[in-house]
Amino acid sequence: MRGSPINPLQNNQTQGVSQMVSQFLSKLAQIYPSPRLLTHDAGLVPYESDGLTAFREKPIAVVLPETAEEVIRTVRCCFESNVPFVARGNGTSLSGGSLPVKNGIVISMNRMNRILRLDPVERLAVVEPGVINLNVTKAAEPYGLLYAPDPSSQTVCTIGGNVAFNSGGAHCLKYGMTSNHVLGLKVVLPDGSVDQLGGQSLESIQPDYVGMFVGSEGLFGIALEITLRLIPKPEVYRTVMCAYRSLKAAGDAVSRIIASGLLPGAMEIMDNLSIQAAEAAVHPGYPLDAAGLLIVELEGEASQVEAEFHRLLPLIHASNPYLVQEAKDTFERQQIWKGRKSAFSAVGRLSPDFIVQDGVVPRGRLGEALEEIHRLSEVHGIRVANVFHAGDGNLHPLILYDGKEPGALHRAELLASEIIELCIRFGGSITGEHGVGMEKRNYLPKMFQPNDMESMFQIRNEIDPRHIANPGKMLMDGEAPALTTSGLHPLEKAGVISRE
Repeated sequence: MRGSPINPLQNNQTQGVSQMVSQFLSKLAQIYPSPRLLTHDAGLVPYESDGLTAFREKPIAVVLPETAEEVIRTVRCCFESNVPFVARGNGTSLSGGSLPVKNGIVISMNRMNRILRLDPVERLAVVEPGVINLNVTKAAEPYGLLYAPDPSSQTVCTIGGNVAFNSGGAHCLKYGMTSNHVLGLKVVLPDGSVDQLGGQSLESIQPDYVGMFVGSEGLFGIALEITLRLIPKPEVYRTVMCAYRSLKAAGDAVSRIIASGLLPGAMEIMDNLSIQAAEAAVHPGYPLDAAGLLIVELEGEASQVEAEFHRLLPLIHASNPYLVQEAKDTFERQQIWKGRKSAFSAVGRLSPDFIVQDGVVPRGRLGEALEEIHRLSEVHGIRVANVFHAGDGNLHPLILYDGKEPGALHRAELLASEIIELCIRFGGSITGEHGVGMEKRNYLPKMFQPNDMESMFQIRNEIDPRHIANPGKMLMDGEAPALTTSGLHPLEKAGVISRE
């Protein structure tokens, strides 16, 4: 049965609510000193929203744990009081996934930012959830290793958030998503119990519990420790920037390269709006008259990359770019990527507000999808800046609007809706890496069959029968479910773990 939180704090008209809130906050005060328990408006306002600023909600409290034990005690306190919670890193979620829950609390994890272990021989790192993504690679770099997932926000986003949303990045084409690089997880479940999922190896005789937890958007609890797989740093890189007179031509070039059997480390496309914004912001040296810019990067052993490069160039020239420019050194390569990775923030120069989607289409229909997005942009009279992971068909259209203009947000949301519908119609996905969150939860039933949706609800209900772990995200909450009374651990009843 689908459910919603049994939350005594929901009805603000009920007598005694203030007293119940006070009692709950008193329990939190036994865990946290006052500087790490925020209850006043000045402390709560920064947590009202994440990267999707169209949604806002003020929590009743924000706690700042520094140890795993504090997180566990907090979750148990929420479970005992039936108070919802959401874990948050640095708030870079673009789907409203770390939006506070009404009458709930935020557990801010960014003070738990220690790399607990780095083993260069076993090629793994054990980190706390608040560790910044890029800091893992910085720590591994002296050993010739790196952490492969590289979201555009990797200088600020946390590993815990990457786990929650199964983040990708520019190089996910070759190396895969976060789920491909997480070996094990120590987690606290919504009832406050602690479990170890996975271990220190890619091989396991058990079901893929880690794969189930990664990307669950906080609905199954909070990761306390994360064991990451590290990979050898490529010996060489060869990065090529190609400019086209049309965005479709850039998209078709990607299809051509993939069809050849080549697997570059990354393939990214930017349209003219995003090129203009990035050039104004960080001056990467992009051609300002390009309708589409394609970035292709080969990486690996020198002999392999050299052979692939000689296969790549004819494919690029056959796609009729008017400019092909290879990065001559590390600085030029970094400049090319600096422009691409600053694109989201740089678009703020073009518009006070924007909605960014991350739907996926089959790579063979990439050019067609870009043409359709351009058509929809003209129909709605709304500018759209396109930046995306072209190699795996992961679109990132940024829909520009002014939130102060009456009705502007609604019109932008209508266009965003049509783009999501386009991705489903083309046989793709509503999300590639940003997650479902608040923004796209209505579209899950359009992408999945009823039986699939029922399975999702069943697993959620067994793991978190009270729906206190980030309720309202990904799955729509409805009628309250019956609580688990079998005496089994929630993950056991759902068939996810076994005590044997």
